[in-house]
Amino acid sequence: MDYFSGYISALVGQLSKLPGIGNKTAQRLAFHIMSMPKEQAHELADAIRDARENVRYCKTCCTLTDAEYCPVCSNPERDASTIMVVETARDLAAYEKTGRYSGVYHVLQGAISPMLGIGPDDIRLKELMQRLQGDVKEVIIATNSSLEGETTAMYLSKLIKPTGIKVTRIASGVPVGGDLEYIDEVTLLRALEGRTEL
Repeated sequence: MDYFSGYISALVGQLSKLPGIGNKTAQRLAFHIMSMPKEQAHELADAIRDARENVRYCKTCCTLTDAEYCPVCSNPERDASTIMVVETARDLAAYEKTGRYSGVYHVLQGAISPMLGIGPDDIRLKELMQRLQGDVKEVIIATNSSLEGETTAMYLSKLIKPTGIKVTRIASGVPVGGDLEYIDEVTLLRALEGRTEL
């Protein structure tokens, strides 16, 4: 039985499609949006629309940006000879919060998962291999400690090692099965500093 008008039900339905948002949370958010001043609700809708229409992938590292190159890639003070490979832009943001990594990134936009039908051609590996043609000294593999992350790390290691570039993996300290975006900065920093060569 539908307790609300069609518009509110449609809003609840759309909000409940977001990750981690169940029906009750979607209802709470919908009612909050309905109680907002109209201008504020329009600003929220405009921000969503603008982000969706203007955000694209960085031409170098494949993270999300609204310019041709992201702020990290366009910063001349970053060490372009060290590339940290992460699964998502959220993982990049997690490492940037530590304030201690001065290299650049490569965002794979996923991980290899044969169970889900995601192979090496479905993530940004081709772009990474093109970047390795330049003056790169080290690739730090910072994929999640999940089955998919470990599979991706091993695949990357086997792919990159023959080029002569040093390949390292972030150290333990990141819990197995944990996603980087939810881990505190101290743990991430310890994992980065204790990385080992593969």
